[in-house]
Amino acid sequence: MEDKTYLRQLSALLLAVTIGSATGISLAAELKIGYVNAVKVIEQAPQGEAALKKLQAEFGPRDKKLVDMQQEIKKMEEDLERNALVMNDSDRREKERQLLGLKRELRRATQEFREDYNMRRNEELAALQKIVKQVIVEIAKQENYDLILHEGTIYASTKIDITDKVLEKLNKAAKK
Repeated sequence: MEDKTYLRQLSALLLAVTIGSATGISLAAELKIGYVNAVKVIEQAPQGEAALKKLQAEFGPRDKKLVDMQQEIKKMEEDLERNALVMNDSDRREKERQLLGLKRELRRATQEFREDYNMRRNEELAALQKIVKQVIVEIAKQENYDLILHEGTIYASTKIDITDKVLEKLNKAAKK
């Protein structure tokens, strides 16, 4: 009795898989699928370049201050190394303390700079991703796509790649 039930279940399962496969093939032929290379869009979109220039303008002066501090520390280290033998102990210790203080200040300022820069970069990236998503949805609706894939896609043929269309639309939007 159990064997007959098992065989009926197995037959029903095979029938369901066969029907599902046949239906899936016909559905796949009717679907319009597109793919967008998100990395390429982010790298090549004029809005991305504008965001990068904005960040450079905002953080350039702070970066220059950090570079100046590094040069000052290097100069002090060279001076201390060159004159250590002719300096008295108290002057040498004072210079070493100043140097240590500058190095601490540089580390703190560098860490703050990185945190602030990363936060702003993430804000700009989120804004850019929002714009890109809007453009992709617009193209999908205009051209009757059923599905658009992007991140996490292992393979997409060039037949369904609409990345250039997205970039073209972003370029037009940037010129307005």
